[in-house]
Amino acid sequence: MNAISSTPIVIQPIASGRDRKEFVEYQFRHYANDPNWVPPLKDEVRGLINPKSNPWFEHAEAQFFVARRGGKVVGRISAQVDQLVLAMPVEQGGGPGVGHWGMFEAEDAEVASALIATAEQWLRGRGMTSAIGPMSLSVWDEPGLLVSGADHPPTVMMGHHDPAYAAWVEASGYAGIKDLYAFDLDITKPFPPLVQRIVASGERNARIHIRKVDKSRFAEEAALILSILNNAWSDNWGFVPLTDAEIAYAGKKLKPIVFEDLIRIAEVEGEPVAFMMTLPDLNELTRDLNGELFPFGFIKLLWRLRKPKVRTVRVPLMGVIKRLQATRLASQLAFIMIDYIRTDSVRNFGASRSEIGWILDDNQGMVSIADTIETKRNKTYRLYRKAL
Repeated sequence: MNAISSTPIVIQPIASGRDRKEFVEYQFRHYANDPNWVPPLKDEVRGLINPKSNPWFEHAEAQFFVARRGGKVVGRISAQVDQLVLAMPVEQGGGPGVGHWGMFEAEDAEVASALIATAEQWLRGRGMTSAIGPMSLSVWDEPGLLVSGADHPPTVMMGHHDPAYAAWVEASGYAGIKDLYAFDLDITKPFPPLVQRIVASGERNARIHIRKVDKSRFAEEAALILSILNNAWSDNWGFVPLTDAEIAYAGKKLKPIVFEDLIRIAEVEGEPVAFMMTLPDLNELTRDLNGELFPFGFIKLLWRLRKPKVRTVRVPLMGVIKRLQATRLASQLAFIMIDYIRTDSVRNFGASRSEIGWILDDNQGMVSIADTIETKRNKTYRLYRKAL
């Protein structure tokens, strides 16, 4: 055992402003030499873990820990219990006794083991009988551990992890239970003839109307989109409904980075039944800020967001109401929205590729759509589970 690893590891819950700062900034030190890591905005991370700003804490509790060796921070982890997860059907990945851990970073295997054990102990103390991770903090944030695709940068709101982590998590007794896929698409090329025919047929259908969002009333539009989402995803594994407060919070956060050309709402006979949301890859616009918005990063970002030009756009959210799912109409609406946004992404934002995801490994409908438009899987995020 070398001198560093023989030094005792001390794990403590964060309790002060200094602790929170160290919790956030450890990630920056850990990935300082990783060319594919993109620094998150520190204000966003601080907001995520702050009960005063994040409405997720209205139905959940979390404890954040840092690991120190010789006084130096060498890792971090969160442990959390969400009342909405406890109320989920067991077959959807929740239910009584299911706790989560996440926001996991570690210097080495020894630190990783100690951090995970600490999170498990905290969960047991709250009556949890199984742990799922990493969930950072919820399924709506950055779920899963990147197990494939660390050789290229993540897109906006997607995680990036040290390739060593999977083995360390598995060494702590965890087994993978669900994979989340991201798909890469060259959007400079037209879609295959079959898709073009499906789109053309939909355009001739007088019942179908595809519209852009109206950003001047974005709070109302965001509420509509997220209500469709809550309906469309309600049977999905891991689904936790967004509360009214979370919908309002998400709308406020998304407004500066959404563009009318990149979001479509599909109506059938005047009823909103589906949507597709696409974002310019904000990571391309913030990478050089090193996580800092002030004093000058905020001005730079505002300027860049006026008319952003990016290589990549990401489709984080897409949904069709439940009663239309598994119908030909649902697929047709999806293909039309994808084609319209593909065209506008290239023409108005200079994009050449799109990342679609994440998509659950057992979501055959979306995986089939991804295959039909000739995407390639480029990242896999894995969720792990262990009985406590």
